[in-house]
Amino acid sequence: MRPLRFAALGIDHRHIFGMAQNLIDVGCTFAAWWTEGTPEPLEGFLKRFPEVPRVASREDILADDSIDLILVAAIPCDRAALSIAAMQAGKDVMSDKPGCTTLDQLAAIRATQAATGRIWSIDFSERFEVPAVTRAAELVRQGAIGKVVQTVGLGPHRLNPQLRPDWFYRREAYGGIITDIASHQFDQFLYFTGSTDAKVEWATVANHGNPATPGLQDFGEVVLRSDTGHGYIRVDWFTPHALPTWGDGRLTILGTEGYIELRKYVDVGGTEGTDHLVLVNGTTCEKIQCADAGMPYFGRLVDDIRNRTETAMPQAHAFKVMELAITAQMMAEGALK
Repeated sequence: MRPLRFAALGIDHRHIFGMAQNLIDVGCTFAAWWTEGTPEPLEGFLKRFPEVPRVASREDILADDSIDLILVAAIPCDRAALSIAAMQAGKDVMSDKPGCTTLDQLAAIRATQAATGRIWSIDFSERFEVPAVTRAAELVRQGAIGKVVQTVGLGPHRLNPQLRPDWFYRREAYGGIITDIASHQFDQFLYFTGSTDAKVEWATVANHGNPATPGLQDFGEVVLRSDTGHGYIRVDWFTPHALPTWGDGRLTILGTEGYIELRKYVDVGGTEGTDHLVLVNGTTCEKIQCADAGMPYFGRLVDDIRNRTETAMPQAHAFKVMELAITAQMMAEGALK
């Protein structure tokens, strides 16, 4: 069986590094890439993937029958059109988050996916590229904390304004802070509570600390619930410079018989390194090592492409995450009452 071949359309976000490398690590071949202009990640991309050819036209990639999967990490508002073009060309798609920025874009993606039967997946890196989340999922399946009743997802990020392109500050380009960053937390809420739908109860966004760039939303907050659980989400661009990483991302999973806390990228004042998991239940109160837990999403996606299955992420889940995130964004901005 030949290695799965993938190509990239758009490298405007640094998430393309993890998307591509993790596929290479499970045996895939990075065949080609295309992007418009000279996006900020270009220099680092060329250093990391120097042997992969850049093609002059996206149509050259779409017409290549040897390419199985398209990665899309373009400017967020452009991702839907590229994903649709790829599916119409017979390719499966792994998009960076957010996979789209409006409900109209989402409707068009749904229609195209239904018509073509292709896979439209989103690499929610705060779940799929974090071994601690893999271990937490194993513990939840084993019943370590009973029935999950709530998730609290915190997604703080460092602004690094000197590295940000113009589109980063344009609301219509990035989709709003909830659509963008908080799509991660919606994904984790649905996954850990076992929900297939949810209701956004309350949402807000603000620009508290960046008046010179009014298009930037630097704070967002959401409360939601489903028939199986409750959720709270907070995202922001206020990570201080002294923190040794881009953000102190955390997830707390509350169950009827205990809880799990994940300190994904840093344990402030505690153990060095990443992927810190604390489990507390009726018999255990301990920190668990998660470095060897793996990141199964990428291998499962390859299997899904070969077998036309949905083991990496159900197609309906990808649609629902983006529907909820965009709905919450609209509610926060007053477009929905």
